[in-house]
Amino acid sequence: MRKPVIGITSAYVKHNENMEGVYVHHDYHKVVAANGGIPIILPYISPEMALDMLPLVDAVILSGGEDVNPDLYGQEPHRNLGPTILERDLAEIAIARYAIEHDIPLLGICRGSQILNVALGGTLIQDIPSQMPESIQHGQKIARNKDSHWISVSPDSRLFQIFGTGRVRVNSIHHQALDIVADDLSVVARSADGIVEAVEYAKPSRFTIGVQWHPESLAPTDEAMNRLFKEFIACSVKVPVF
Repeated sequence: MRKPVIGITSAYVKHNENMEGVYVHHDYHKVVAANGGIPIILPYISPEMALDMLPLVDAVILSGGEDVNPDLYGQEPHRNLGPTILERDLAEIAIARYAIEHDIPLLGICRGSQILNVALGGTLIQDIPSQMPESIQHGQKIARNKDSHWISVSPDSRLFQIFGTGRVRVNSIHHQALDIVADDLSVVARSADGIVEAVEYAKPSRFTIGVQWHPESLAPTDEAMNRLFKEFIACSVKVPVF
């Protein structure tokens, strides 16, 4: 049986005026490979091309990166909104909707969980520090492979089954978060200040989870985080039909 192919969506990087392109932090493809998957990078071109690429993969990781364009959830841009790339937003929304419709395993990470929410009709907090001044620090000042705060995980969630506990330490590298959660998503984890830290698809699926932290950077030294990828990739294996 061949290894499952895991498509990882890409962000944008510009090294200089003559060199720009798509970018994925190496922790994503390293953790996929370490857990038995074959990672491939999915560049954003158009929603149509995004859907053309999906038959090549067995599962999708919506990766982190730029802020989500607020026009996609009916809001004006907040003064602290960061850079957005509409082309990427539209491509990833198309991927999220297609994956759910066709029950393709999907793991949304940081921005990816936000895209999942917007794709299903939810909204975002555009800037946590200014819109929630009593919040804890969600843009940590330490390395991304270090945890910085606790989250509480719902005992009746799939995430709880994976972690085996309702209290988990996570890293935190974001200034946006889920606000109004889409009807088809269930909140399954929050931080102490109430920020949504994880959601799951409310209907039966092989695997549809969005997390606000970066488990790919914790997984090499945190077995609980690594189990998240083990479960995700195990659900991505296609069973042969004889």
